[in-house]
Amino acid sequence: MLVVGCFVYLFHRMLPNPVAIFQVIATVFYWRDPSAGPFLMKRFLVTVPRNLIGCFKGWRIVWHVIAIVLTFILVTSGFDWRYFLATRNPAIRSWMWPAVGIGGLLPLALPLILFVVGFIIQSSRTILAGWAVGQAALLGSLVSSAYKAVMGCAHPSHVIGTDISHVFRFGWLRGGVFWGWPSSHATIAFAMAVTVFTLCPKQRWLGFVALLYACYVGLSVSMTIHWFSDFAAGAIVGSVIGTVVGRSFLGKHQKPNVQCGISSDLPATAC
Repeated sequence: MLVVGCFVYLFHRMLPNPVAIFQVIATVFYWRDPSAGPFLMKRFLVTVPRNLIGCFKGWRIVWHVIAIVLTFILVTSGFDWRYFLATRNPAIRSWMWPAVGIGGLLPLALPLILFVVGFIIQSSRTILAGWAVGQAALLGSLVSSAYKAVMGCAHPSHVIGTDISHVFRFGWLRGGVFWGWPSSHATIAFAMAVTVFTLCPKQRWLGFVALLYACYVGLSVSMTIHWFSDFAAGAIVGSVIGTVVGRSFLGKHQKPNVQCGISSDLPATAC
């Protein structure tokens, strides 16, 4: 209902004046504000390649290694298969299936919602959070898809059959980029959640809500369309991405004298 209300409000403002259509779009993407526009959009565009590389630099590569080692342990110990057998309960799966759709749609919808809400309340912080969450989702998708392209992990069947939890088809695109290790749902959910957690040090409750959402999505897909190791690796990799993106948008560069209806300067924190 909030989304519908936002769009009704926008259309109500645009209909009396066709020029407002351009003004609304321009404001959402910052181009109406000469000082805020180039700075904030540039922060998003310039930091995409830098943050992508940053997810693998220094100590962060260790977490990728940990995700791989943990997966090896979960697969070879038989935990993945036993977890799969233990979670075939129809009642449990009925509670978990909605997360598959939610985890696929929210990464697209949430940045747009934050843009719209930020425009309505004239909050640069909210719109900046939209850019940060959007970048986290983008990098989460890119990194998880790149891993899937070379790992070729077989995804679990919807019915109990032969144990295929240990099947990996290493090579280029032998298993595609939509299924397999790590879970894109989990990677993106944790990337977005940790970004919010990092951006909002004064509103920790918001960060914990975001992490609760990520856990729900991750555990849900581990009981429906992924192995547990896919979820575990996605949570680790996604958290690394969220830390990098969150610190990048939290970070060092502040743009003075940006008038956005709340303050005369864009704070270091988005929340």
